[in-house]
Amino acid sequence: MLGHHYTSTFLETAVASMNAGCNLELSYGMRNNVFMHIPQALAMGNITLQMLRDRVRPLFYTRMRLGEFDPPAMNPYNTLDLSTVQSPEHRNLSLEAAVKSFVLLKNVRGTLPLRARDLPGKRLAVVGPFADNPRVLFGDYAPVPEPQYIYTPRRGLETLPANISFAPGCHEPQCQQYSRAEVVGAAGAADVVVVCLGTGTDVETEAKDRRDLSLPGHQLELLQDAVQ
Repeated sequence: MLGHHYTSTFLETAVASMNAGCNLELSYGMRNNVFMHIPQALAMGNITLQMLRDRVRPLFYTRMRLGEFDPPAMNPYNTLDLSTVQSPEHRNLSLEAAVKSFVLLKNVRGTLPLRARDLPGKRLAVVGPFADNPRVLFGDYAPVPEPQYIYTPRRGLETLPANISFAPGCHEPQCQQYSRAEVVGAAGAADVVVVCLGTGTDVETEAKDRRDLSLPGHQLELLQDAVQ
């Protein structure tokens, strides 16, 4: 609210938020956050004790339903570890979800999907800053993943029965330092080229917007070189 000039102080913001029904503030790392001013608002009569109780009740009801106040031994989730979370069953389910969420914009001449039975002896090139950089594959608010369970496009393609060559062209999404020769060398000798481009949190995230939707840096040039 302050950023949008709806209010001018944290106290005003706390009062307006409470009156609007907001009962939770996302203020990680802020020692003097907005809702720290609720006691002052209550003392000044800007909000009532009943309103405060009404806002707090659903928060604690939800926390109780989640078992936050139960003894740890009563919480079945405390027994879970990576052997469960990363079990073959769960990893296969994640793979199924990923496959079903793909958006295929244009499939010229039925190029996709690539079939393992058609690949022996074929040469595949995987190029681009997202081809083999695990760090840039996760978006904002993503968990911290275990590196051993991350399959980059390059790592995934290398499980296929084909000769895989790799050329990032540039190593970060900003793609300021671009090696055309590297990309042309890999793509020119391949039967199939997989180009991995994008933005990632280095380029855009919450409170870090861009003025346009163009590919960053030399990424468009990289794509054009691969196509050419």
